[in-house]
Amino acid sequence: MPCPEPKTLDTIFDKMTASLKADLPFVGYRKPGEKQITVIYQDGKVLHCAPNFEERGFVFAPFDKRKEIVLIKADEIQTGIFAEPPFSETKSVKQIPSGKQFHMDLVQKGIKEIQTGGLEKVVLSRKITTKKSKGAIEIFQDLLRSYPRAFTYLLHHPKVGLWCGATPETLVQIKDSRIKTMSLAATMAFQAGSKPVWGTKEIEEQRLVSEYMKTRLLPFTTKLDLGEATSIRAGNLWHLQSEFIGELLPNADLGKLITSLHPTPAVCGIPVAMANKFINENEGYNRSFYTGFLGELNLWSTKDLSLFVNLRCMELHHETATIFVGGGITGASEPESEWMETQHKSQTMLRVL
Repeated sequence: MPCPEPKTLDTIFDKMTASLKADLPFVGYRKPGEKQITVIYQDGKVLHCAPNFEERGFVFAPFDKRKEIVLIKADEIQTGIFAEPPFSETKSVKQIPSGKQFHMDLVQKGIKEIQTGGLEKVVLSRKITTKKSKGAIEIFQDLLRSYPRAFTYLLHHPKVGLWCGATPETLVQIKDSRIKTMSLAATMAFQAGSKPVWGTKEIEEQRLVSEYMKTRLLPFTTKLDLGEATSIRAGNLWHLQSEFIGELLPNADLGKLITSLHPTPAVCGIPVAMANKFINENEGYNRSFYTGFLGELNLWSTKDLSLFVNLRCMELHHETATIFVGGGITGASEPESEWMETQHKSQTMLRVL
């Protein structure tokens, strides 16, 4: 399907505002490093799903893979160019200390499980509810300005809620039988003028994620190359990242491929099933769409996917926003350091509120 003629930003944001007021489903987004904004509008308020990944539109999947994947049908598509200069990414805002003891106790429980059981890694998260002083469209615009290297989005569906985010992590991209994805793990606060120096804990965490991703991808590919781990910056944070590039088998089942990757060890743990069980029994809240995935499904052609892990995100309410943050726990983790990692990650969303 050809890309529609670009619209002005005023036209795009006015229609997004009107759709929000009418309580109609839509999603606006920009891919990492690009200037084009794409907005998909669905006619009507029906909650559609994508059971086999043969549908066309934009998918929004929860962390719990047993639940249905939401599909926003592409009844209308608008595109435009957002060329405004980026905001400074170094500005910090006041941190929110609530929930510290619970999270540190949770981390300690995770460390103990790793040291005594079969867990190698578990990703533990928390949510933060805070007041917001801006509307959803303004928040989306500020995310676009603040995080040009992230997948940035604003999504609304009357039966799902209002979500936005700026995620640094690709789940999988597929085009013309070529597959591209990444393993992303480890976090360090950005400091101007210095490069990150990674410790044993972070290097091991990233290696575990890479090995897992490789084993999941091999059955679907004829060729698969893994790049070296490199430091990449996402806002005020550094991460370790390795890229996978490969060729799909001619009869590869895309639905099975995606469900085999989700949830990744970067958002769940290793072994995935054991980590998932620990999360469900101990984290103390429903992650909903946090650490799920989202993105284009067959939008421009068949077997054309561009999916991202839903990190650095929040759910917007009338007067408040709920922010979700987490971190990977290994046997070498320290509760205080893990708490501070979630505080650093919360800055991504807090600074735009």
